Amino acid sequence: MKNILFCVFLLPSFLLAQPNYPTEITVAQDGSGDFTTIQAAIDASKSFPEVRITIHIKPGVYREKVKVHAWNNRLTLRGESPLTTIIHWDDHFNAIARGRNSTFFTATLLVQGDDFRAEHLTIENAAGPVGQAVAVGVEADRAVFVNCRMIGNQDTLYAAGSNARQYYQNCYIEGTTDFIFGEATALFDSCTLHSKANSYITAASTPEGRAFGFVFLHCTLTAAPGVDAVYLGRPWRDFAKTAYLYCAMGGHIQPEGWDNWSAPAREKTAYYAEYGNTGPGANPSARVAWRHALTKKQAKRYVKSEILKPFALPEMGSRR
Repeated sequence: MKNILFCVFLLPSFLLAQPNYPTEITVAQDGSGDFTTIQAAIDASKSFPEVRITIHIKPGVYREKVKVHAWNNRLTLRGESPLTTIIHWDDHFNAIARGRNSTFFTATLLVQGDDFRAEHLTIENAAGPVGQAVAVGVEADRAVFVNCRMIGNQDTLYAAGSNARQYYQNCYIEGTTDFIFGEATALFDSCTLHSKANSYITAASTPEGRAFGFVFLHCTLTAAPGVDAVYLGRPWRDFAKTAYLYCAMGGHIQPEGWDNWSAPAREKTAYYAEYGNTGPGANPSARVAWRHALTKKQAKRYVKSEILKPFALPEMGSRR
């Protein structure tokens, strides 16, 4: 009798715990799923869900511009393979024609919802070498990308949000100029960074006071044939922070490693660091004098739990 009463007591709370909205949605171009486009599936998802919503994307080339709105938090886009599940668009700065900020309207995939996750996808901006053309723009906190390919030229990945933390694991990112840029605190774990032209890999704009900016751990730096003069980074803003640890660097990396973007004063405010890198591009004796060679003790801080831990927000009205 006691067991029966106990089960009856639990039943209402169990029922309340079940979401009253779909948490598993399928997109398939052949009509075999719930939707034929990714955006339609996102738009039909519950806003501010209590339980994560996963959108399964069947193989195909989805020619669409996709936006994950702020109210679409706790959303997962899951493909079957980055080789077969592709989101493809081709906006670029001149095509958008919205003034000096046109770059930020060009993303093939724009993420604004927190706790976003993408798996086994290719996201491509196919505009070609025509200037700024973002493939992935992430303006969200606690965003995760696993086994994804990000294909573009200039400005491939915009890791945005001055108070955002992002994690990229086992991803392939290719581009030309500043193809990873932005102000987020972002950890790139075991990723491949492929340079398609002699230019710059990163252009961080880390806010003043942040402990970390862009961090690359155990990454591989490769280049297209004929590319032989690539810089690890240059500061988009004064307090840019970028660090490479335990990375394999090809011979395309310039011996000096870093550039000040024609702003010598930033050599005193930007923080560029390296530790334990290997390969012909890891040339510590030739690096610029203002780059930081981390000690073993300093390098121990560069772990996921430390890099992506919560940080204090600035006081309101603290900046003009």
